[in-house]
Amino acid sequence: MKKQKPHQRPSWDSYFIEITRLVATRSTCLRRQVGAIIVKDRRILSTGYNGAPKGLPHCLDVGCLREQQKVAPGERHELCRGIHAEQNAIIQAATSGASIEGATLYATHHPCSLCIKMIINAGIQKIIFDKGYPDPLATTLAEECRLDIVQIDNLMRDTT
Repeated sequence: MKKQKPHQRPSWDSYFIEITRLVATRSTCLRRQVGAIIVKDRRILSTGYNGAPKGLPHCLDVGCLREQQKVAPGERHELCRGIHAEQNAIIQAATSGASIEGATLYATHHPCSLCIKMIINAGIQKIIFDKGYPDPLATTLAEECRLDIVQIDNLMRDTT
């Protein structure tokens, strides 16, 4: 009789980054589907994905303003009808009264400079992300305030 392998549980970081990927499937952005979750003490406090504000038509319905104006990724963030996943996660925490100070934000993509500024002011202490994003200012701001930010592939130890 063949011996079964013991069940392998994912690390907490792997578990949470996988949840961000699922959250991103709700995105209505035509360019990039992004998900974010805010976690404190291994509990999910809020989630967010990128899309238009409540009650407004989604890019899926009316097209992408950034594509129409040929705006490069990482530039002119204000030229978008959508709210970023990280922003939506912070807003959801605020509207539900959850304190996110000292929390970790997991994201499918490296946050842009606008989101990094909000993350800093919200008191989030760590960001774990999956894919890069071309916004050098975001990296500079994170470094200047010593924000702990790491790409999931670069995590060397299990945080179970």
